[in-house]
Amino acid sequence: MPPDDVIAYVKESGLRGRGGAGFPTGMKWQFIPQGDGKPHYLVVNADESEPGTCKDIPLLFANPHSLIEGMIIACHAICSQHAFIYLRGEVVPVLRRLHEAVREAYEAGYLGRDILGSGLDLDTTMHAGAGVHLWRGDRAA
Repeated sequence: MPPDDVIAYVKESGLRGRGGAGFPTGMKWQFIPQGDGKPHYLVVNADESEPGTCKDIPLLFANPHSLIEGMIIACHAICSQHAFIYLRGEVVPVLRRLHEAVREAYEAGYLGRDILGSGLDLDTTMHAGAGVHLWRGDRAA
């Protein structure tokens, strides 16, 4: 499907983001100017540093390929050739599983150059955070 058709399809589906606002995904994608000649990037923030937040880490551990598939669709829709994944450094088992899933996706031809002969390119960069320090008043939590 052409990128505009993917965006229209996602808008029609009513899919919403997993953040607190539940912003409509298709609408967010539609804000990206198409055909502007500038590079577009997708950034996946899997930090979950807000207190009590635990929605993405279990999903990424159980099925990291679902994130990669979603990234591929999103990047196609917004005409991006590079996606970045930021994951908090404390979740080493999830980081390892995600690295392995990205490697498998490259190996299978779902990431990289000329994805499955489509002429589309998509590279992925993963970054693990250095950890967080929560502050309570004037002393570390």
